[in-house]
Amino acid sequence: MEEELNQIVYSKNVLEFVTVGNEYCNQLENAQDMSAKEIFTVVVRILPLLYIKAVVLQKPEFVLEESIEKTVKEEDYIRIQHTLLNKFGQYDDFLEVFVPNNEQDHGDVASSISENLTDIYQDVKDFLFAYRIGVSEIMNDALGEVINSFELYWGQKLVNVLRACHHVLYSGNPITEDDDFNNDEEMGSGKSNNWFNKFQDQWNEGEDN
Repeated sequence: MEEELNQIVYSKNVLEFVTVGNEYCNQLENAQDMSAKEIFTVVVRILPLLYIKAVVLQKPEFVLEESIEKTVKEEDYIRIQHTLLNKFGQYDDFLEVFVPNNEQDHGDVASSISENLTDIYQDVKDFLFAYRIGVSEIMNDALGEVINSFELYWGQKLVNVLRACHHVLYSGNPITEDDDFNNDEEMGSGKSNNWFNKFQDQWNEGEDN
């Protein structure tokens, strides 16, 4: 049983999801040291990777009787969400085009980029905390829970907020924020992109093999 669980939780797809999920969480946890431009640029690059790595995961059978304890506290959520909100300012609000369980209501629904990004962070971070414990049964059930949550909640939030972040960066509308959006050239070689370049190199090497 132990060997079977290890084959699941240490599989290539799971380890790659852990890698991308960990980087996503790290970027949001250090958002205070980044400009809004840098945050949006990192987000539109990492969210598609996170989605791809989540959608290929195979859901395991649960082995524990109780659910995995959630470790992201309310104060952690509020701190990250408020940091993002302060960075994004007027660009935080967007109109939602698809709201689950609200198919009959065709009216506009306001949503928040910072809130959606932090919701994704919360589910992914809870999984990472449990995964790092190193107990195969806990890792297995945490994997099952994050996949369930992806299918029902944060996967939809991801594709919704990606659209909004893409619009901020590429709509062509003038951006009037004082300093946060004035570092375009720096993003080409900025340290916040080092992880992406490394991951892309590894991906290309895997395709060549």
